[in-house]
Amino acid sequence: MKQVVIDDSFWQLFPDAQVNILYVNGIDNHSSDANLQERQELLQQATKAAGEFLTNDTFRFNPVVDQWRKAFQQFKKKKGARSSIEALLKRVNQGREFSPIDPLVDVYNSISLTYGVPVGIEDREKIAGDMHLGQVEAGLSFQPVGADKDEPTLDGEVAYYDDQGAVCRCLNWRDAQRTMLTEDSKNIVAVMEAIDPKQIDRANKAMEELSKLINHYFGVQPSQVFHLTKDHPEAVVPDNF
Repeated sequence: MKQVVIDDSFWQLFPDAQVNILYVNGIDNHSSDANLQERQELLQQATKAAGEFLTNDTFRFNPVVDQWRKAFQQFKKKKGARSSIEALLKRVNQGREFSPIDPLVDVYNSISLTYGVPVGIEDREKIAGDMHLGQVEAGLSFQPVGADKDEPTLDGEVAYYDDQGAVCRCLNWRDAQRTMLTEDSKNIVAVMEAIDPKQIDRANKAMEELSKLINHYFGVQPSQVFHLTKDHPEAVVPDNF
């Protein structure tokens, strides 16, 4: 994988959107008891912070949830597909707790909850060619995490994809088993979409904080944050960072 490219078809639907990209090399994502308690506390703090986005007793009327549901109405999607941030906020709304999974998942879930933004991370070594985000045609190969059969894309769906098929369907809804983050992942790409000014402001702060937490937990320095817009739709993986 050499770059992330946001297709024109995405900007036609969301002309004022911004997609933040961060590259990281050389992480060790195996879980360790050394920081297990710290990661648990990180998730607990993030769960409390997420209350800022749950001010309406009716879950679907909370602004973050409503904004992403309306965004998902603008393209063809699989029934029941929701933004990843809605899924996290729903767990908070139901009073459920988050337990540590692995360091990177814990870090990006905490960022997503704290800032009310969707965050996705893929293993760059498993991406075939460049990774794109845009409206796709029907039939791109996609086997979801945990599934035992192919569930191909729909015509007009918005998805991340590469030369071998879909990488993540319906924006940040569901990852492919083929490119998913694992404890053995070392070189990754983080993505974060925002579709209005308030979301963009939170996403910018969230990506900078994600960079700091990755440095803290993995001892590596991520790349600069790339802010992709319709005028600057590509983020090339730097040679050295």
